[in-house]
Amino acid sequence: MPSQKASKRRRQATQTPPPVRSGKAAGAGRPSPRVLIIAGVVVVVVVVAIVLGVVLTGGSNSSSNTSAATLPNSDSVQQLLGGIPQSGNVLGKPSAPITMIEYIDLQCPYCRQFETEALPTLIKRYVRPGKLKVESRVIAILGPDSQRGRQAAIAAGKQNKMFNFQQILYDNQGTENTGWLNDSMIKSAATSVPGLNVSQLLSEQNSSAVSDKLQTIDGQAKAAGINSTPTIYLVRQGGTPKLIQLTAPNDPSAIESAIATS
Repeated sequence: MPSQKASKRRRQATQTPPPVRSGKAAGAGRPSPRVLIIAGVVVVVVVVAIVLGVVLTGGSNSSSNTSAATLPNSDSVQQLLGGIPQSGNVLGKPSAPITMIEYIDLQCPYCRQFETEALPTLIKRYVRPGKLKVESRVIAILGPDSQRGRQAAIAAGKQNKMFNFQQILYDNQGTENTGWLNDSMIKSAATSVPGLNVSQLLSEQNSSAVSDKLQTIDGQAKAAGINSTPTIYLVRQGGTPKLIQLTAPNDPSAIESAIATS
């Protein structure tokens, strides 16, 4: 007969072994109600943030941003003209004894030379000290872009920022009649002028007030027989305008000589 010890070993071998536990407490794989609530709150916050972002940006990407880029040389223009009085299309102190009248076209490459190379010298030497003021009569002889640009320039003049606006356009002038002086360029130029209300300019550029001013300038140009730009006159208070023959568009010497003898 088998011993009692052998019988005990056989009984132990036939018993089912107890289940092996992983070491985690029962129910450890299920999140607690508190954790579920916190996770839900986080999801709601994220969703709200996304919705607000879509609403505030109009539901589109950054390319739909309506702000315009600042054009190059805006700082130098501000430095050149800062502190000098402007009134409409006139730059300089009202008491200045001599007025320089300029007929210009914003697309004209010769006007660009005059405005960016000769005029800054005249501004520093004569306008800022109060000896000379400049009356800008911007005309359109080169096409539709010139007309669009001068409407905006006169609108800028209603905020006494016409010369800043014109100077920035000349500094960034494109090839005439290529469409460069479009609505986007006008907006960028306006954005580049500190203190200029862009929305106001855009709303006023097609106004009757701007149209009336342009008609006045066109009448003055017709009476003077203007057929090219830049055309420059000097006039002392109470005197007759004198036509100045420029030696070159970028050379202010003829104007300086006329100022000295006026």
